[in-house]
Amino acid sequence: MRIVDARAGRDTLADTLQEALPAGSEVAILWRDPHGTTVAGSASPGATTALANRADSLLSREPLAQHSHRVEAGWTTAEGVRVALAAQLPGPLAPEIRAMWVALARQVIGHHLVALRTLARAESLEKSERLQQALYEIADLAGSDLELADMLRRLHTVVAGLMYAANLYIVLYDDVRDTMRFLYFADQRDTYVAEPERDIPVEEMPNSVTVALLRHGEPLQGPSAAIRERLCVARDIRHGPDSEDWLGVPMRRDDRICGAIVVQSYDRPDVYGEEERALLAFVAQHILTALDRFHAREELERRVEERTQALQLSNRDLQAEIIERQRAERLQRALFRIAELSITSETLERFYTQVHDVVSDLLYARNFYIALLTEDGERLEFPYSIDERDTQREARKLASGLTEYVIARGRPLLADRKRIAALEAQGLVRSRGSLAHCWLGVPLFRNESVVGVITVQSYSPAINFSVRDQELLTFVAHHISIGLARKQAQDRLVAAHAELEQRVDSRTRELAQANAELLSQIGERLRVEQQLTHQATHDALTGLPNRSQLLERLAQAIERAQAEPNRTFAVLFLDLDRFKLVNDSVGHSAGDELLIETGRRIVDAVRSDDTVARLGGDEYAILIEDIEGPQVAEELAQRVLRALGEPCWIAGREVFPSASLGIALWHPRYRNGAELLRDADAAMYRAKSAGRDRWAVFDEAMREEAVRILDLEADLRRAINGDGFVAFYQPIVRLDDHRVIGHEALLRWRHERRGLLTPSEFIGVGEDSGLIEEVDWILYRQVMDELARGGEGYISVNVSPRHFRSGDFADRLLRMIDQAGADPHRLRIEITEVALLDDVPRALRMLRTLRSHGVLAQLDDFGTGFSALSYLHRFPIECLKIDQSFVAGLVGDTQPESVAVVRAIQALAGTLGIETIGEGVETEAQRATLRELGCTFGQGYLFGRPAERTHVMPLRLAVTG
Repeated sequence: MRIVDARAGRDTLADTLQEALPAGSEVAILWRDPHGTTVAGSASPGATTALANRADSLLSREPLAQHSHRVEAGWTTAEGVRVALAAQLPGPLAPEIRAMWVALARQVIGHHLVALRTLARAESLEKSERLQQALYEIADLAGSDLELADMLRRLHTVVAGLMYAANLYIVLYDDVRDTMRFLYFADQRDTYVAEPERDIPVEEMPNSVTVALLRHGEPLQGPSAAIRERLCVARDIRHGPDSEDWLGVPMRRDDRICGAIVVQSYDRPDVYGEEERALLAFVAQHILTALDRFHAREELERRVEERTQALQLSNRDLQAEIIERQRAERLQRALFRIAELSITSETLERFYTQVHDVVSDLLYARNFYIALLTEDGERLEFPYSIDERDTQREARKLASGLTEYVIARGRPLLADRKRIAALEAQGLVRSRGSLAHCWLGVPLFRNESVVGVITVQSYSPAINFSVRDQELLTFVAHHISIGLARKQAQDRLVAAHAELEQRVDSRTRELAQANAELLSQIGERLRVEQQLTHQATHDALTGLPNRSQLLERLAQAIERAQAEPNRTFAVLFLDLDRFKLVNDSVGHSAGDELLIETGRRIVDAVRSDDTVARLGGDEYAILIEDIEGPQVAEELAQRVLRALGEPCWIAGREVFPSASLGIALWHPRYRNGAELLRDADAAMYRAKSAGRDRWAVFDEAMREEAVRILDLEADLRRAINGDGFVAFYQPIVRLDDHRVIGHEALLRWRHERRGLLTPSEFIGVGEDSGLIEEVDWILYRQVMDELARGGEGYISVNVSPRHFRSGDFADRLLRMIDQAGADPHRLRIEITEVALLDDVPRALRMLRTLRSHGVLAQLDDFGTGFSALSYLHRFPIECLKIDQSFVAGLVGDTQPESVAVVRAIQALAGTLGIETIGEGVETEAQRATLRELGCTFGQGYLFGRPAERTHVMPLRLAVTG
């Protein structure tokens, strides 16, 4: 309990009450707050200690019997304040005067207490206003653009306005690194100079009271010597002089100690109490907030600066990429232009002129000529030549000119005047015509043979051709060769078309004349009625019955079969194979011609009383009634397929149509014709999946197949949750020494009943159900674990276009690599051209993200898709895998075509700096041919079949023929 003297000069509360008593009286008054922590009071001059003790005893009890020379009273106010009153009288006092004086005292004391409470509230409000103003100033300082030192000095000034803070310092603490920094230090006696940027290890200050405060985590107050004794900290003069009063408050961020603020007094004890501690703790958190905002602003400015620099670098890279892209686009436009010219140019002479214009857009081509070998290979012709000096180039026998030198070697030649002179000195060439300062010639190929040369030359020392120009002209020459061959073939085709058109025109006139004679014999009214009836029940294109009429006839056939159980019939459902290819290649009008011809051939093949209907698109149906058994339907199906398989001319092209056909025989279980058509359609799809150009009869086996697919899908789901999928690895080797440089991971399924399955046996079910993506990720996880076990060479995994449609595929794959602890540089992904072209921007982002982390990309089955040069150079492709169909053709009747394709792929890959891998190498002859064509790596049964393996890789394979 703390007793507070409430006297304020002579005019005190006790003096006032003493004046109402006889002279010589003494008065003592005490009161205690409702919490019982503070006692205050007032006493008249000369009041004895005994009287004050008497009043103090009344605070805890009621007055006893009244004494004639003493007045005692005790009561509790409405606010809970306990009041005690004691007065010593010089003589007895009348009871009524005594009562009046006590009542007066109660009233006066009550007013006095109200006044004291009002004064206390005013002082509290003044403190709150000062604190609020201080917090406003702290917030303003945190948001200002002052330097940190200036801001902290002003914060010191704000704190000094709230308490004694002549000696103040602020320290920040990093509990992760166990270091601290003195951000601010102001002291009247300690000469220490703060270094805000210096991190001080806490272990270097074992006897620091500040460190003890940070470890303690709670506010500390009192003489510094007492605090050291309390916390068992030894005296160390390096940490400054002792203070009479020391107050330190830790700064917290969530539950972590992140610093402290300390004030101290060297000459006055008991300067700081609970109020100062609470105030400093309150201000400390706002100072921490101010520091956080200051550091956040600095961090923002730093990040803005970094982002600005990154944007500048990105802008430079973008400019470079734009320049490269413009060059590539210019080249691509030139290639497209050459391809277009091979179709649109009226004559070969016009084609040569326009090709010259295209080349001129790419490099200096003021002096340009095309030289071609004659059919017998004995002479050289110049179908096109533009030159500043040699205006005419006459055909000549093969000699030893630069052009003949390129033809003989089959390789480009870039030669300046010095190189030409060296070749002449060696007797390899002999210059003809004007001497060029710089000469560049590139061979033109047809299949594997050189058929000519395309040449540019310069007569000025100021103009020279570079290796880049040579690569560019070589690249363009390949397409010029293709365009030239296409143009020559087109000219021959135009002549054939002209003859065919004459025959078509003649036949059209004959048909028109016959049609006019027929129409003239039919009355207008009958024609209109028949046309309306026909349109309602027949197909507009082929004139055959439509679906509506077929369903009516089916309903009639079902009624007859139900009435006469011995009668039976069948429905044949027919669908043309690859009909979309006709529409996409030669147009819908040509497709309509094929549909009409198909309907005509079906009608010619069936019996006269059978019904042939077109259901829509390229689908037809045949109703055959009164048959003896299924063999009649099967014979008719075979006859229809034979008739359709005969070649026909559509839009000037010879087409070999084929179809898939399904048969559904009548059974009493059918309720309507739609069910018969449904099952015939299902049988047709069975025939189409079996290889097209065949028929199939619907039976219970097809129903069982549907059940089998459902069971396989269920097994697939269970295998995903188990361990049924395993990775098999097939080696990829260097062709010249058979050294293994990597493996391709292939998916296998160990089915609990059917044994080891390849993807072809379940991939369809997986694609249809959407489960194949989960299966892929199981394979990827096994590959990551294999890579994590170490070894040599890379492992490639196949990535379907479905994965590239997922925006987080690259991030998910990289996370899997990190989780497994695998080396990303030993992983490659194999993608198809479809995956690249499906969404080019997304594919680019994914490939660049993976490449930046070391995962390279290989283009699988190259040559079987679009193989568009317009995209290949844009993507970060490490390797092209030549499709096994071209590798298989390197030996046999298709060798010339396959060799040409592989050579073109090698030329493309060499130009772009991309490696190649031949797939499906099964014989030594294929390996040797690939090696001769420049292919470096191979994969196939010749080097090893897919198998499970451990992380130890063989460095070399023994290959047997």
